[in-house]
Amino acid sequence: MYGRNSGGGVPLDSRSLLAVATLVALVATAGSLYLSLGLGLTPCRLCWYQRILMYPQVVVLGVAAVERRPAVARTALPLVGLGGALAAYHSWLQVTQTTCGIGAISCAQIQYRVLGLTVPNLSLLAFCLVGVAVAVAWRRG
Repeated sequence: MYGRNSGGGVPLDSRSLLAVATLVALVATAGSLYLSLGLGLTPCRLCWYQRILMYPQVVVLGVAAVERRPAVARTALPLVGLGGALAAYHSWLQVTQTTCGIGAISCAQIQYRVLGLTVPNLSLLAFCLVGVAVAVAWRRG
């Protein structure tokens, strides 16, 4: 990832990458709250689990960016990986129309789309973006 600089492309430092990850997590959090509270959509059980794994990332990664602590990846990456796996599974359930058998709302039901992507697809995208940014930030130290 590169930032703008008058001298050409300069790699983003770990703090900037953590800030990007925080912003992605914040947009994902705000989006999920808008779908529930603004549009009145009821989240299924898998949606709740994904929210539980994404919401804390806003605070954890935000503090890590402010304090310049890329080592927070040890905490963030397992949660991001689990959230991404749940989102991928949830997306698969929607494609195959397989019921998950938990909760009153079917996990296979598609309630909303953005640019052709379902909510679990968007969740998977967010987890992947956060994961890549955090992993690169950790590697750069």
